[in-house]
Amino acid sequence: MNSRFRRGMPNLVMNWNTKKTLFCLGLSASLASVVPVQSAPRAAQNQDATNGVLSLESVIREVQSHHPALKSARANWEALKARVPQARAWEDLRAGLDIERAGTARFDTFTDNEWMVAQTLPLSGKNRKRAAAAAAEAVAAFEELRRRELDLTARAKAAYYRSANAHLQLEINSKNTDLLRQLVEISRTKYEVGRQSQADVLTAETDLAKLTEARFDLERQISEAQTQLNVLMNRPAQLPLERPAGLAIEPAALAGETLQSSAQARRPELLVARQKIIAAQARLELAKRSWIPDPELRVEVRQFNGGGGFQEYDTGLFINFPWFNRSKYKAAVEEARHSLASARFDLETIERETSGLIRDQLTKITTFHHHYELFRDRVVPLAQQAVRANQAAYETDKTGFLELIMARRMVQEVESMLWSHLTDYLTALA
Repeated sequence: MNSRFRRGMPNLVMNWNTKKTLFCLGLSASLASVVPVQSAPRAAQNQDATNGVLSLESVIREVQSHHPALKSARANWEALKARVPQARAWEDLRAGLDIERAGTARFDTFTDNEWMVAQTLPLSGKNRKRAAAAAAEAVAAFEELRRRELDLTARAKAAYYRSANAHLQLEINSKNTDLLRQLVEISRTKYEVGRQSQADVLTAETDLAKLTEARFDLERQISEAQTQLNVLMNRPAQLPLERPAGLAIEPAALAGETLQSSAQARRPELLVARQKIIAAQARLELAKRSWIPDPELRVEVRQFNGGGGFQEYDTGLFINFPWFNRSKYKAAVEEARHSLASARFDLETIERETSGLIRDQLTKITTFHHHYELFRDRVVPLAQQAVRANQAAYETDKTGFLELIMARRMVQEVESMLWSHLTDYLTALA
């Protein structure tokens, strides 16, 4: 070693010791921030966007108020409600005038005028069956509105949780980027005094480059989540959004039997299927009653030329004869019967699917909740202890740089997975 290098060596060693101390202090502060997440109060998620925080409640409120799909479903429901009184109504009253001419072809004269009024009497009850089918379709439209509202609410919650998770992951990335920059500088300084290999410097710089790459992916995830939220709230896709409130565990006491019975009674898809059965039954009854003719009552009065006023009148009762068109009405009954069978099979299918979905969703919720609690109570604290142990050994040169950086990677990974498990749990619960 030449004399010039020996003269500069004390300064380098002093600089290295100072930087190592600063790095260890920064690492300790970083570890202190990785605290197992406790159940935060719900008020933490109820802050209004005016405070610089986007609350979940405000997102859901905007989605339910402004999403065009909900407006479309609501308009469809209103339209089908208006169809019910149309289906229940009687046939329109008919009126007519018959002008008769005898012994002349002149248009400006007549022999007698015959006035007619006719009304079909719905004695068969076809109008009531049409109204029952229309009412069932209106109820189904309302359940479709509710299904779409629940679906959009769940999608909004999922996008909100993904956005919050991406922001938290970005914080972890920034914190580890700062630590790695210190590592790179310390490794380079230690390499200059011959106490560390060049491979350690390259390893730290490689990790730093990977964090930079991951940061761009996280920013893309934030952008995608914001786009989804803006679209769901019927805003311009590029509109900036405030940062979502932090994620917090939502304990839920979920019993399989209770959820199964609740889903069978309240799931919109099942309610829609049941209303389709009611409508199909009404149409089958309507098809059967098509064989029954509805009589038409007619009153005719006659006015003679020069006689003044009405001189005579006639009354009549008229019916149609559906029995002469047997194939038409028989096919209508057969069509309605098959439609009813199809609706019943659809209901059975959805009931089975609902049971399976509830079972799988409960498994997801239980699994993600277990993962979150395991990471919060065991994995994260153990990873913190590993870093502290490696840090102490590194300070006394009892362990190498690779062990320290591996422990740091583990802390970053488990902290990131902690938030991901919480996001998965909240999304499954939604």
